[in-house]
Amino acid sequence: MKNRLTRNWGLKIASFLSAALLWLVVTNINDPIVSYRVADVPVTIRNASLITDRGQVYEVLDGTDTIDTVTVSAPRSIIDSLDKSNIVAVADINDLTSVDTVPIKLSTNKYNDKLDSIRGNIDNVRLSIEEKQTRSLQIRPVTTGEVREGYKVGDATTDQNLIRISGPQSVISQVAKAQAEVDISGFTNNIEADSNIRLYDEDGKEITAVNIEKSISKVRVKVEILELKALPVVCEVTGTPEDGYQYTGEIEFSKATVMVAAKSQILERVEAIEIPAGVLDVTDASEDVTVLVDLNEYLPDGVKLSENNFVGRINVTAKIEAERERAVRIPVGKIVFEGLPDRYQAVITEPANECSIMLTGLQGALNEITAEDVIASVDLEAWMAQEEMEELTEGSYWVPVNATVTDDRLKQSGVTEVRVHLIEEE
Repeated sequence: MKNRLTRNWGLKIASFLSAALLWLVVTNINDPIVSYRVADVPVTIRNASLITDRGQVYEVLDGTDTIDTVTVSAPRSIIDSLDKSNIVAVADINDLTSVDTVPIKLSTNKYNDKLDSIRGNIDNVRLSIEEKQTRSLQIRPVTTGEVREGYKVGDATTDQNLIRISGPQSVISQVAKAQAEVDISGFTNNIEADSNIRLYDEDGKEITAVNIEKSISKVRVKVEILELKALPVVCEVTGTPEDGYQYTGEIEFSKATVMVAAKSQILERVEAIEIPAGVLDVTDASEDVTVLVDLNEYLPDGVKLSENNFVGRINVTAKIEAERERAVRIPVGKIVFEGLPDRYQAVITEPANECSIMLTGLQGALNEITAEDVIASVDLEAWMAQEEMEELTEGSYWVPVNATVTDDRLKQSGVTEVRVHLIEEE
């Protein structure tokens, strides 16, 4: 029996190896090693507080926090039970190198000990680490587009005025302004809307870095839409010029019509910008009087100037001219008697046909005056009082003629007399 067991050792060993090889072949045929590729595997960065607690911030460079391709090798039975959610990629800041890279460790959350291998097309997360900077900026409301013709934008306000931003010093230092933008295209009424806060550099290029932290991301913006209207400027002149001079009634404005903006219901009640009495005073003037007026002081409540590059200051000039004289000949038949007692008749004997009345005033008015515009009268009652006469008696007297003119820019100058013959009736 012993001889049988120990006989033919070489054959027995060969038989055992053949059996083992056959088992391996059968096993590989039934459950072979295969590879499985997974795309775009995110890398979890752990212990980032080791950077942020030092007052620093980091940015992942070149998208290295995502592995383009991960290849897993394992028996088919294992591979068949895995999917993308089972792939774990971790970069621990504890392993940060001197060149700011962090090794990526790959594994699976099940059957990890049964894997033949797991590898990615990149091995490290590359970081840019900088000092953290924090700034506060005023939020500027900005409108885009154009309102409907005949309207303009008034005041624009936000419900919050400041935003605080934090991030890498190299990025935060580029931020020049924070804006909340509202599109006003075609509007005729006030607008109120929520707007995202956008950051811009000095050149107006938007800064969209994802590693900027904002204290707020949106604000509510109110935009006032005003109606436009052209208003004339009017002015009341006060005072009396020096003797021998008159205000012509003409006012010159360096800007006679001004475009303003206001709510429609306000503009309905406004027809002009009125400069009140006392601003333009011609007292004792012997030449044109010019004053500088700030129209903003006289705008009705709720009305604003709306022209670009016009701040509201204009020159207002009252025209002053020296008086001139002209004689107008009046037929004596047109002279009316006043204060003549009933028992008397009065006849002008000199001059025989016409009397000359001297008028003074503005040259333009003198050029236009005719005898038809002059009312001439002889006031016997006033003449008697002046001469201290208590009673009229028959006879001839030189009596002054009073002249009034329909144009108040003209007045009688000097004294014109006519010889009046009084006859008492029986």
